[in-house]
Amino acid sequence: MQARPSGPAPWDRPSGRSERRTRVSSTTLSIIGTGRVGSGLARRAVDAGLDVVVSNSRGPETLARLVAELGPRARAATPAEAAGASDLVLASVPLAAHTQLPRAELVGKTVIDPMNYAPTPDWQAQELDSNELTSSQLVQRHLTGAQVVKALHNIGPTQLLNLFRPSGAADRTALPLSGDDPDAKKEVADLLDLLGFDTVDLGPLAESWRSEPNTPLYALPYLGQPPADLTALQDVVAWAQQAPGTPVLRAQVKELADAAVRGPAGFRMQ
Repeated sequence: MQARPSGPAPWDRPSGRSERRTRVSSTTLSIIGTGRVGSGLARRAVDAGLDVVVSNSRGPETLARLVAELGPRARAATPAEAAGASDLVLASVPLAAHTQLPRAELVGKTVIDPMNYAPTPDWQAQELDSNELTSSQLVQRHLTGAQVVKALHNIGPTQLLNLFRPSGAADRTALPLSGDDPDAKKEVADLLDLLGFDTVDLGPLAESWRSEPNTPLYALPYLGQPPADLTALQDVVAWAQQAPGTPVLRAQVKELADAAVRGPAGFRMQ
């Protein structure tokens, strides 16, 4: 078990500022990577009134269908162009491909990191296996000059599109975030507020493991209880991808984060 630093947990410390949030600093959200997470967030962002710039490694021409589905608030670009289009960028690529992110264009940007570590025979990171670094610290090390915030990594896109609620709703779901820069975390918290979610600050990137795979806060609380007759892994995964989700309140996020015990990093598929 990893000991918690002395003093109150980050989520129990007074912020020293008003609870009233400011408006998101940009009306445009850039997204690099258009898998289920990236495209799901793009849909939610457009519905919430933001413009989106979507990109992937295959080129803007491959995103015509997604852009048409999203409507006039969306346009396609290259990853480098997307990085330059907004101060707030979602980097929704496989963690193994994080070194392909456009580092120069992301300098000075707030980068939301929803990536999770899944070691494979083709790619493994010793620093993650040894718990020397969290996956987001690895991303931050590569993205010199950017401010990385871990968020949107422990909730599925279907649940993201179903669990949003207006501010003040009794059943408003909370999401964890972590980061080393307070202003960047505030910007991401403001974005998530606009998208319909409360947030719980877990502290610096070094503490982001508390909401990563193999912890009580990862995915399952937002899914609810799977049907008892689902026993095969592929059936559970299929159910999880379609489940509308269960609201998770701020107090529950805090409780689950505090109860986390650090074990082996990442998904360990047998």
